Amino acid sequence: MNVLAVVHGTDAPPGSFGDVVAERGHRLDTWSIATEPAPPLRADDYGAVLLFGGAMHADEETAHPWLGDERRFIEGVIERGTPLLGVCLGAQLAAQAAGAAVTRMPEPEVGWHEVGLTAEASRDPVLGVLPARFTAFQWHFYGFDVPAGGCELARSPVCPQAFRLGDAVWGVQFHPEVTREIVAA
Repeated sequence: MNVLAVVHGTDAPPGSFGDVVAERGHRLDTWSIATEPAPPLRADDYGAVLLFGGAMHADEETAHPWLGDERRFIEGVIERGTPLLGVCLGAQLAAQAAGAAVTRMPEPEVGWHEVGLTAEASRDPVLGVLPARFTAFQWHFYGFDVPAGGCELARSPVCPQAFRLGDAVWGVQFHPEVTREIVAA
């Protein structure tokens, strides 16, 4: 399977997810959306899409005009039912593309913070393998609302931390992709 990783800067790479894709025998294509034109994409080009974080915020379309293009791209991925996982900014953009609000939080979460799963998460095929409470790396000033029709899967004292929409879209505010090298940088 071909997997597309959409990255928003050199400081937010696919990290450990790239290793997992390769270990499973799949191909990972990385698209740096802020600096590279969109590759010619057809609905069947990718079996999954990963959206990663970035230093920008979801409401900064004036400074980063490609954010609008990315939201439209995400809307198409959701409509096609292609499996999608958004991480941090990627989760916020996926939530926005599904009609949910993304806003600045009263306090940022930067560093290692506790996350708790909801009861629904225990039945989720992606997050269900995680412990009920765990410490996760965070680096965000904005948070997402869970899209209408979606299910909140995790939260911190500050905001929702994960959601699922239908059977193909997941968003996580925390950073499961980080490696020791990414955190050190």
